[in-house]
Amino acid sequence: MTITRKTSAFVLTLALLAGPALAENPMVGGAAMFETKNIVENAVNSKDHTTLVAAVKAAGLVDALQGAGPFTVFAPVNDAFAALPAGTVETLLKPENKDMLVKILTAHVVAGNFTTAEMAKKAKASKDGYFNMTTLSGDFLSAKMKGNSLYIYDESGKAGKVTISDVAQSNGVIQVVNKVLLPK
Repeated sequence: MTITRKTSAFVLTLALLAGPALAENPMVGGAAMFETKNIVENAVNSKDHTTLVAAVKAAGLVDALQGAGPFTVFAPVNDAFAALPAGTVETLLKPENKDMLVKILTAHVVAGNFTTAEMAKKAKASKDGYFNMTTLSGDFLSAKMKGNSLYIYDESGKAGKVTISDVAQSNGVIQVVNKVLLPK
C-alpha cells in the first residue's frame, strides 16, 4: 500500500481530532492510572497514596470504593497525612477508632463524577464563588478557583489544592489533593 500525501493528511487530521479522546490518564505516584480499573485498583499502585490505602483498608471501605459509583474521591497524598499532628494517623488506624476513620475518609468522597472543569464552572457561576458538595459522610466540601488552581475546602475552612486532576476510573474520578480535609 502506498501512502500518499492525501492519505497522510487524512491520518494526521484523524489523529488531531481524536487526540483528546486518546489522551492518557495522568500518572499518579509514579504509577499509570487506568480508566478500566476502579478507584481502589488504581490507588494501591500509587506510591503517593500508601497512607490513604492503608486507612481505607483499616476502615473497611475497600468494597465500597470498588462499588459501581460514580464517586469523586479527593485523595490526599502521603505528605498531607504526615502534616497532621504527630500520632494522628497511628491513632486513627487503631480498631477502636474505626468510626472516626470512616467519617474522615468518607468526608473525602462525593457521589457523582465531578471533573475540575465542571467544579470550576459551577463555582464561578455561584454568587459566592464556591461550588458546594455533600460528602458520603454527610459533611460538606466546597470547590473554589484561586487563579488557575482549584481548591477544595473542608467545613473548617481549610483548603487542599487539587494537584493532579481528573484521574478517570471505571467507577468515578480521583482528584489528588495536598491536604487532608477534615469534617467538623
